[in-house]
Amino acid sequence: MNHLISIITVNYNGFALTCAMIDSVHIHITSEYEIVVVDNGSKNDEAVLLQEKYPDIMAIRSEDNLGFAGGNNLGIKAAKGDYLMLMNNDTEVEDDSLHFLAQRLDSNPEFGAVCPKIRFYAQPLLIQFAGYTPLSRISMRNSLIGFKEMDRGQYANMSITPFMHGAAVMVRKSVLDKSGLMPECYFLYYEELDWSERLHDAGYKIAYEPMATVYHKESATTGQESPLRTYYITRNRLLFASRNRKGLTKFLSLIYQLAIALPKAVAINALHSRKDLVKASLKGASDFVRHNTGKGW
Repeated sequence: MNHLISIITVNYNGFALTCAMIDSVHIHITSEYEIVVVDNGSKNDEAVLLQEKYPDIMAIRSEDNLGFAGGNNLGIKAAKGDYLMLMNNDTEVEDDSLHFLAQRLDSNPEFGAVCPKIRFYAQPLLIQFAGYTPLSRISMRNSLIGFKEMDRGQYANMSITPFMHGAAVMVRKSVLDKSGLMPECYFLYYEELDWSERLHDAGYKIAYEPMATVYHKESATTGQESPLRTYYITRNRLLFASRNRKGLTKFLSLIYQLAIALPKAVAINALHSRKDLVKASLKGASDFVRHNTGKGW
């Protein structure tokens, strides 16, 4: 079956990155598609610039930064396609393989979403994502399958993954009637994990399809620790546990985060003289306790 694929990306002060992503799609993708770009509160109105440079796309301007979920949801609402391909603006495609994702969704009505293999753009033979391991019930930790492994074909078979990867995922639009849109309470980080849970609750599975590959410009070697990331990871891990665990498991998970994981992180960052990360961790936990969600940093 042929479907219109809506390729949706969120831009935030990233004009050059977004242009490179759009160019890669124009060069390589031959399936029927539309491109929807949401300019998510950039300092300058980059939606106007993108629309001028690419008259064939749909560029939407939001004066406020709506967060990762809010920006994508704005694009989803405007999209016309049967299948929604959410791609970070710091990703690119290097071949015409996105149609394999649509074919995988066509192959089984139980599949509500499907993720491609993701490799690091700067080290194109190095895998970033070939699925996720399950999330632990108490500590709320899991792993990326294949992370930093050389791609030797060891993840060449389709598999079921418990969670989608936010950098690149195709979602069947019709599932949103049951699952709802991406939850916006997180603002940044964990929203795609929560959305995955909503898809599961609606009776759908998430597939990993290795026939399609997307390249991500996230560094494989540079440390990612920053106050902003530390704040949202701390707060949103607690928020995810609160929303997706029940009864004793929920209680134990929250206690673990607040009484074990948080003091450990604070101690380690204090030993490394990272007062900024100590402050971010404590603020993240405090904001969760005070029910301060959305854009908190």
